[in-house]
Amino acid sequence: MKIGYARVSTEDQNPDLPLAALKQAGCKRLFTDKATGAHVKRPELTRWPQGSGRRRHAHGLKLDRLGRSLRDLIGLLDDLKARGVAFRSLTESIDTTTPTGRAMWQMVGILAELGVRAGYV
Repeated sequence: MKIGYARVSTEDQNPDLPLAALKQAGCKRLFTDKATGAHVKRPELTRWPQGSGRRRHAHGLKLDRLGRSLRDLIGLLDDLKARGVAFRSLTESIDTTTPTGRAMWQMVGILAELGVRAGYV
């Protein structure tokens, strides 16, 4: 089963647009948080990967909805990989089930590592 995650930054924002895109991508189960990216407590993000079932495919509309920083994003996606959950970003076209998607993710990790060493992240 494909599952999706969407986040809007405030209670006033409406998550209908990202949820519609995730449904169109085939997500049957959706998780939504209304919290700023700086908010550490995002309960639906915590539940999201566990809800993926046997087929283990997690979808997000945009990478910036998952983590408040590159370091947070890498940590989350590394955790998904360790648990055998494939990830697909609909906007950035990163799909960790494909060789190109895995290579792209490794490039993001390399750039993040360089940024950390240079003091940018």
